[in-house]
Amino acid sequence: MKIVVLSRNSELYSTSRLVEAAKARGHEVKVMDHLKCSVTADVGSPKVYYNGKEVEGVDAIIPRIGSSVTFYGSAIVRQFEMMGIFSANSSISIVRSRDKLRSMQILSRHNIGIPKTVFAHHPKDVDRLIHEIGGTPVVIKLLEGTQGIGVVLAETKKAAKSVVEAFHGLDAHMLVQEFIKEAGGADIRAFVIDGKVVGAMKRQGAEGEFRSNLHRGGTSSVVKLSRAEKKAAVDAAKAMGLSVAGVDMLQSTRGPLILEVNSSPGLEGIENATQLDIAGKVIEFIERGVTSSRRRIDKVGA
Repeated sequence: MKIVVLSRNSELYSTSRLVEAAKARGHEVKVMDHLKCSVTADVGSPKVYYNGKEVEGVDAIIPRIGSSVTFYGSAIVRQFEMMGIFSANSSISIVRSRDKLRSMQILSRHNIGIPKTVFAHHPKDVDRLIHEIGGTPVVIKLLEGTQGIGVVLAETKKAAKSVVEAFHGLDAHMLVQEFIKEAGGADIRAFVIDGKVVGAMKRQGAEGEFRSNLHRGGTSSVVKLSRAEKKAAVDAAKAMGLSVAGVDMLQSTRGPLILEVNSSPGLEGIENATQLDIAGKVIEFIERGVTSSRRRIDKVGA
């Protein structure tokens, strides 16, 4: 089987591990920078080119699309889909998961636990927004932020107003969420593949830091999920339409609360914490997906 990993850097841990796992199972694998891909649309003949050369003979792709290039990257994924090539995550699910507000709306519609979240455009609404959440402290998030960047804890109403006004002055869109004090600066990352949790870790923020991101100095350790936490993770990934997802959640007095559903979850933290071959499990899913797709095609052809 020929697999393409869409990634801008073949040296990244997650990318190199996927390549290693695919080769270990006897597959041909190539890393392609999606920003160096182009597409042509013609009647009944969609094509993808990489560095000016047509991409042919691909059985499956694994998108590792960075948030800053979601639009272009998802367009490349969509073109592969139109060519009938299996993708670990669909283009629409990637776009859906990258929109923080849309994600919260989808999770809410599916009755999946989330922190109380409000969204408004004008800073004059701050008093009402804070009241609806239940008072300060509150967490203010830029919709475009990643890895904890653009996430601010405002402990007072005055501080919240200042942050909202500053973000508004930059014409930035933001969410205001309740602060879950009992989480203690920690969250859980559950790795979901094909509707099943295959590994989970607890991430603890550095001392004095409410954000638990490993990129911000947080630490990780293996954790055993409760039945409710497993269900929340699987339900969240399903609601987003993601087959491979990193589901971030907080432990609260009212049960697990989903923070984010990541369509390109990193492998380093989860593999180091759990000592599991998560990359191998992704490749196993790809194998099942390609086999299933071929059976459907054969059935239609018959």
